[in-house]
Amino acid sequence: MNLFFDESGDFKAGSAMSQQGEAYQVEMPSGKRTKVRAKDVLLQFASPAPSEFMADAHAIAEEIDLDFLWEVAGQDEFGFAELGTEYFGHDPKPHEAAGLILRLHAAPIYFYKKGKGRYKAAPEASLKAALAGVEKKRQQALVQAQYVEELKAHRLPDAMRPLVLQLLFKPDKNSIEYKALDTACSEMQIAPQRLMLAVGGIKSPKDLHFSKFLFESFPKGIAFPEITFPAMPSLPVADVQAFSIDDVTTTEIDDAMSVTRLADGKVRIGIHIAAPALGIKRDDALDVLARQRLSTVYMPGDKITMLPDTVVEVFTLAEGKVCPALSLYVTLDTADWSVLATETRAECVPIAANLRHNDLDAYVTEENLASDVGDYPYKEDISLLWKWAQLLEQGRMAKRESFGLRPEQNNRIDFNFYVENDIVSIQRRKRGAPLDKIVAELAILTNSTWGKLLHEHGVPGIYRAQGGGSGNGWAAKMQVRMQTHAAPHQGLGVDQYAWSTSPLRRYTDLVNQWQILACIEHGVTAPLAAPFKQRDADLFAIVSAFDAAYSAYAAFQSDMERYWCLRWLSQEKGREDTMKVEATVLKDEILRLLDIPLVIKLPGMPQVARGSQVKLDLLRWDEVDLTIEARLLDITQDASGTADAELADDMSEDLQEGDAEPVPDEVTAVEVSPAATVAPE
Repeated sequence: MNLFFDESGDFKAGSAMSQQGEAYQVEMPSGKRTKVRAKDVLLQFASPAPSEFMADAHAIAEEIDLDFLWEVAGQDEFGFAELGTEYFGHDPKPHEAAGLILRLHAAPIYFYKKGKGRYKAAPEASLKAALAGVEKKRQQALVQAQYVEELKAHRLPDAMRPLVLQLLFKPDKNSIEYKALDTACSEMQIAPQRLMLAVGGIKSPKDLHFSKFLFESFPKGIAFPEITFPAMPSLPVADVQAFSIDDVTTTEIDDAMSVTRLADGKVRIGIHIAAPALGIKRDDALDVLARQRLSTVYMPGDKITMLPDTVVEVFTLAEGKVCPALSLYVTLDTADWSVLATETRAECVPIAANLRHNDLDAYVTEENLASDVGDYPYKEDISLLWKWAQLLEQGRMAKRESFGLRPEQNNRIDFNFYVENDIVSIQRRKRGAPLDKIVAELAILTNSTWGKLLHEHGVPGIYRAQGGGSGNGWAAKMQVRMQTHAAPHQGLGVDQYAWSTSPLRRYTDLVNQWQILACIEHGVTAPLAAPFKQRDADLFAIVSAFDAAYSAYAAFQSDMERYWCLRWLSQEKGREDTMKVEATVLKDEILRLLDIPLVIKLPGMPQVARGSQVKLDLLRWDEVDLTIEARLLDITQDASGTADAELADDMSEDLQEGDAEPVPDEVTAVEVSPAATVAPE
């Protein structure tokens, strides 16, 4: 006896060998034996053989007209044998009954299963809806197949053009566009971003990296809406002629300085900071825009400003203008460089000149300053500021060492990127040059002094603190963190440090400027008048949001610097010596090229001291994945136990604190930045 049975929705036929109670021992055509429950048996037949029986049943199933079968079935529940009599016009033979149930089971939109061998025809409305859905899927499959063929032919379907970024970075995996892209990539064995580059959905690797960042951080785009600018308050004009020192590409000039020689022989140094807080008020339209962005985003050759250009033009300390500023004045006795008095004022400051590093760095050197050589603008003022900056640094270093930290290393090399028409030039620049140090020390003094001012007035601010942190180990304790109360920044060697000198490009500085203005205007009542009060939840939210945004922006800048380093290699590869390059060992298998700030990981590299010089053969690099392959050729200089090794320690533990803020030696970063460069502007 042969049995036709249901095994978890899979219909089979076999020969019954024996029966024990409610179960059969069945031998399948393959020779395998299985146990079948009696309730799962649908038909018993003597012949033909099970394999032939199943072949006949499948042939019958293929011949059955579903639409006619659905009409014959009616609307009542039925057993397959009952329907067989109606459909075939006679009691169905075993293979016909089996074919019928195979057809019923394979058409769930026509017939609903109600039990073993029992079904019910779908209502007409449900059937029509289901058939429409099937047809829709069929049409979508045809469209999807067409998309796949177009992509494989390196043509981007028109329907996919507006969806390129979404398909790459946040796809709807149920859409036919994504399925087509995924299928084409699988068949071509290519990554989605490379296929989009090949078909023209993305113009270049640079656009790929930039578009990804914009999609994630600026989903609504980077254009500013129309803004009605508020009226400015009337301010006194300072009796100074201020000048700034910046890179040639800087447009958001938010700090300048002045030197005034007093009648009694004393000197008054002015540190003048652009004052957008005088025109922007908390929760107004400009504040909402600035808080959405939180910082200017920098990348080689471009930037996304925190504030609209029209606002920047009003407040930037541009040459020839009288600009609103928040000024810190420090009166000095140059006989011993003691500080006699400090004062903070809101005023308008005449900006006499915007000096540029590109013009002055070659002339304003330590050697020339020491020997009073050279002729350049503001020579006497720069010379005086240089002497004071060195003393300020010495005082910070003494404070830093009192915290148990090593002295800062000033012999590091920074790199400036300049991009024009997609041609990049990368220039080495020694960190700690006189002009850098002057700007840095004045900024640190200002941020520390104004941080103290906020603290003494009981007004909260946004501080940068380092040292004394919670957690296990040195790294955790030395993590640089942002908080709303004063605390030492041990790496900089100051008792408090509140970012306040870049309000045109950092939202934290704009917030602190509001708070500082409240202090100088309201004095002891400042805690009541300041825009942000103690334990203001909104202030904590700003700190959290800024930290996240600033980290994302820094990661993007690092990626773009790495991209332009690889572009530089592509530009220069025609030179005979381009593939053979010198590098410095930062840590274990991590190296950095000498000519450009490109960091490479070289797995399997032999153990050498940090700071050692090696020669590499660059084999290939990828501007899409930002990867590079290299081969070690030679160890040209072993730096074991030398100052170079200490320098490499600093380079491998790089932490940028922003413009004019030196990089502390003791940091917590264990990852090496792909391209550690000079802080933007």
